[in-house]
Amino acid sequence: MNKTYTILILVVCFISFNSFGNLRECEYAGANIEFAKTQTEKALEISDINLVKYHVYKAISAIQKTDKKLSNCGCEHAQKDLAKGVENLKLATKQEELFKAKDLLLVSLESIMKGLNALSEHEYHIEQKRETLAKTQSQNSQDNQINADTEQSISPIYKEIDQSLEKYRKSINTVVETVNCKEASSFAQNIIEQCENQLLMENLTEGKKYYYLRTKEITVNALEKLRDCYGR
Repeated sequence: MNKTYTILILVVCFISFNSFGNLRECEYAGANIEFAKTQTEKALEISDINLVKYHVYKAISAIQKTDKKLSNCGCEHAQKDLAKGVENLKLATKQEELFKAKDLLLVSLESIMKGLNALSEHEYHIEQKRETLAKTQSQNSQDNQINADTEQSISPIYKEIDQSLEKYRKSINTVVETVNCKEASSFAQNIIEQCENQLLMENLTEGKKYYYLRTKEITVNALEKLRDCYGR
């Protein structure tokens, strides 16, 4: 293989690895934004202005902690939408009249949801790019070897975590299938909230981030089974 071709393959592999990292950062950012959305929705349901502000501050903190993740992810549209959301959330904390605060929260919630949608579209494009790169790499057996080496260098920890969570997947599914609907829903929601809180921690290792993200995803999927009996 000539030198130019070797360099080209290595560049493709580097881009693929970088896209993998970007996608993970997008997923972690998405988990934080979902938490902010939940807190904003809770604030809208409450009639005590002090409790409203408590949840709003949690939403602000969650969004602010996504700044670095969104920069790494490369989703500028989501950053702009969330900046507008934070601006209105901060204004809401300065209100003493409940209806004025909630008007601002509704505007904030709209911006947060726009940010989530922008992030989802961005993740889709990253995934499409990865698939295109994977096809390019598979065209040559030597490319395949490099691709395999790259996959081995970035995926073992995620595979190991996925394997370790299989027991949890079975357990949570058993809970939602056998326990009283309301109790099972409360149990699952509690786990989701714990995962969201952990994902807000800035000093988490990549392994722990992935663990809490996957745990949340598994729990959300299990909770979907209760949609008909508990209004989800």
